[in-house]
Amino acid sequence: MTDASVTTATTSPHHASVLAKEATHFGRLARDWWDPAGSSAMLHRLNPVRLRYLRAAIDRHWDLDDRSFAPLAGKRVLDMGCGAGLLAEPLARLGAAVTAVDAAAESIAVACDHAAQSGLTIDYRAGGVEAVAAETFDLVASLEVVEHVADARAFVAGLAGAVTPGGLLVMSTPNRTWLSRAALVEAAEALGQIPRGTHDWDKFLTPDELGAMIAAAGLRVTDVTGLTLGARGFALGSSTALDYFVTAVR
Repeated sequence: MTDASVTTATTSPHHASVLAKEATHFGRLARDWWDPAGSSAMLHRLNPVRLRYLRAAIDRHWDLDDRSFAPLAGKRVLDMGCGAGLLAEPLARLGAAVTAVDAAAESIAVACDHAAQSGLTIDYRAGGVEAVAAETFDLVASLEVVEHVADARAFVAGLAGAVTPGGLLVMSTPNRTWLSRAALVEAAEALGQIPRGTHDWDKFLTPDELGAMIAAAGLRVTDVTGLTLGARGFALGSSTALDYFVTAVR
């Protein structure tokens, strides 16, 4: 909804899914999160593609009119690993009641300020997936997050547990391939396109590994789509060698 500027922030206690070093790393980047030329520049370039994939998944799952301006009206949405709100704010503009959680309290503080300036109501919380224990949502989105948590299998189970019956889970993450090592770790971090220390290649998951975790958590994978990077920027495609999206249903 966009008719109010009240945004809440809840600080949660220590959560097992959160790695302190990851929270510290991203907390240091929080203040320029919304700067398209800052440390999160790659996320700004990636965000339109993420939203395109999400919108298609939403319209397909609920058989919605793709021309609607508020396809998520009346639905509860969770953005897990929200950073400073780069995805949470568009989800709110699509009509959702958004709860957004991030491990870095600094990012949540920036997110609250930006949402208030934008006139958006978003329930921001500092913590991990445990911050929404016993709550369920129509849509759970966690994009480029699972590679940063303490226990990927437990984290995925927590996400799955937050999906209401008939709901939707959408995730994205880098694949563990030679291409992702070369492009996201050795090149992007070395060239300053991504802050150093952002990625641990050993924690990347293949589509089969992530799919198995999702299935073990009781959801059914319905789509896997690759994310590619070329001369014209990010695009959706068939190759999952670099990064990929996964959609699953309960």
